[in-house]
Amino acid sequence: MGPGFRRGDGLFLLHASMALILLGRISGAHGIRGEVKVRSFTEDPKAIASYGPLLTESGGTIEIIRLKPAKDEFICTLKNVTDRNAAEALKGTELFTTRDRLAPEPLLADLVGKTVTHNSAVLGSITGFQNFGAGELMELDNGLLIPVRFITSNDVTVDLPGGFLDTET
Repeated sequence: MGPGFRRGDGLFLLHASMALILLGRISGAHGIRGEVKVRSFTEDPKAIASYGPLLTESGGTIEIIRLKPAKDEFICTLKNVTDRNAAEALKGTELFTTRDRLAPEPLLADLVGKTVTHNSAVLGSITGFQNFGAGELMELDNGLLIPVRFITSNDVTVDLPGGFLDTET
């Protein structure tokens, strides 16, 4: 990781007061003119280009000039990336923005560190979120994974179906 970056509580931090939110990842080069394939994690996938210059883990910035839809990602033209070699060097680069540049509505990242309760019992603290393709899972400090769809309030109360916490099969 680049200077000034550290990982903590499931978020990337530039400075203690400036949380970075992962918006997408460059998955590879496309063609010979420096275009790249980008996988967007934003609610509206094409909105990734509307956040202005995006930050990288190494402390750099990447600006999307143009994007066009492809199968499960976008083909993007980036500022100052003009050939395939430069595009290939960016493969795997994660693209971030700062929390303060996003709309004020709550994000899953805002819940990291909060305590989760069910029927007034404390289940643990949120350490991060995972998505293995079937939906978002909140990960607790005790290793428990709970589907996000069970969250019923902003104070992270969950309504779990009967038997969800049973340890016997």
